[in-house]
Amino acid sequence: MTGRPGAPDETPSDPAASKPRRRLLKLLRRSDAPLDVYQLAAETGLHITTVRFHLDLLARAGQITAQKTPRATPGRPRTVYTIRTEEAPPDGYRPLAALLAANLGPTPRARRRRAEKAGRDWATSLIPSTEQAATPDEAAHRIAELFAEMSFDPELADPAPGTGERQIRLRACPYRDVARDHPDVVCAIHLGLLHGVLAQLGAPPTSVRLVPFVKPHLCLAYLTPDHAGTDVPRQTPSTSPTGA
Repeated sequence: MTGRPGAPDETPSDPAASKPRRRLLKLLRRSDAPLDVYQLAAETGLHITTVRFHLDLLARAGQITAQKTPRATPGRPRTVYTIRTEEAPPDGYRPLAALLAANLGPTPRARRRRAEKAGRDWATSLIPSTEQAATPDEAAHRIAELFAEMSFDPELADPAPGTGERQIRLRACPYRDVARDHPDVVCAIHLGLLHGVLAQLGAPPTSVRLVPFVKPHLCLAYLTPDHAGTDVPRQTPSTSPTGA
């Protein structure tokens, strides 16, 4: 017995393996401000002691940071938590990815073109083609599911009135560090992936945009049906280095 309500008796080798810790990580990643244990307990419905237990594991694993902030009223400083902004390079993949990105072509334009083609080709291995064409809504949800499988922590917004445009908020790009240095490659791969998935799904003509790093942990993808009303300017696919 642990004596703590809801606290696990054993600690798994992977600090983010449990559902409560994944939920806490998602809440911290999506918050614009640091959160304390009481706010996190209210959001998750977990006991405060249990939340502290999970936060301690995540902090010791280096996945979140804890800091003291002074109170406006007398009392001990308040501890707040934030998602860690930089993660340690896993198995040296980042240097290798950066090397490949830098040598994909002699110019940024050539690298973007080749990277986007690679993204389209990648889509064919991830999404089987279908005889029944997907609706814009079905395609948007399938893309969001794919990004979730790829650990982007996506959030699909409702269609915009009038245009039907769908925004997908990508809050945890696993290639963030390389994308900052080589957006012409990494972001173009994801742009090509979006186009390729739409093609594999047989979706209606759709314009695609990617906007990188609107916040340190947030990039935006936009899917705009080409049959949108003529009174609203149509978005066109981006040709500049765009988000991941």
